[in-house]
Amino acid sequence: MTAMPWVARWAAMIPAHGRVLDLACGNGRHAVLLAGLGHAVEAVDIDLSLSEPVRETPDVAWRQYDLEGQAWPFETGAYQGVVVTNYLHRPLFPHLIEALAPGGVLIYATFSMGQEVYGRPRNPRHLLMPGELIEAVRGRMRVVAYEDVLEAGEPPARVQRLCAIKN
Repeated sequence: MTAMPWVARWAAMIPAHGRVLDLACGNGRHAVLLAGLGHAVEAVDIDLSLSEPVRETPDVAWRQYDLEGQAWPFETGAYQGVVVTNYLHRPLFPHLIEALAPGGVLIYATFSMGQEVYGRPRNPRHLLMPGELIEAVRGRMRVVAYEDVLEAGEPPARVQRLCAIKN
């Protein structure tokens, strides 16, 4: 269970000993990484069964929650980091930024248009439009790094990745 290289690369940007929100945490790989870096992590997913093997990780609070079917439950300005990978629900973009304290870091990586050629997801609702991550943070965050790439692999994957700091 290895963290996504993009998340591992930029995790050090999150202010030390901060509160971090890992949304759609899946198997918990990023929650484990972030807790290991000294952060207090809130790992959230609609189904926590995939994270069962790492559920005893210190400094990780596991929370089962439907991010699409329930109201946004997280405090404004309370987090030094927000991590989202392989998940897209556009109405959450403003909430992700609002949850960050000034100087907080957003690390985001998910599939984009063109992915449908290579495999799942294929539904346009789950695929970023060109430049969409940049537009989502424009004027509210300073972009540290951004990629829109075709990632080598079997199969390849079309992805966008962003690391940005809240103004």
